[in-house]
Amino acid sequence: MIIVTDTAKAKIKQNLAKRGKGVGIRIGVRTTGCSGLAYVLEYVDKYDGEEGVINYAQNDFCVLVSLKDDPYLNGLTMDWVRNGLNEGFDFVNPNERDRCGCGESFRV
Repeated sequence: MIIVTDTAKAKIKQNLAKRGKGVGIRIGVRTTGCSGLAYVLEYVDKYDGEEGVINYAQNDFCVLVSLKDDPYLNGLTMDWVRNGLNEGFDFVNPNERDRCGCGESFRV
């Protein structure tokens, strides 16, 4: 299960509207950085029940996760945060054992 906070939902809906297309987002992980894994987020223009993908449907959009990435992301909370002049999506993952010093990658 992936939890998307109300603030993150509003930002995703705003971004989809600004793009003028899209049905949701895809969240995944890729190998990189000091600790091994980093979060990847992309907007999805079309979803037609592709195989090997879990759809964590929200009211207004879908959140897609591949079966390969789901073990790393199960229980993830996604939020939109503003810190001074910086803003962006924040991922709180109970599966993380630690993060690198720069905060860009994590290990499970």
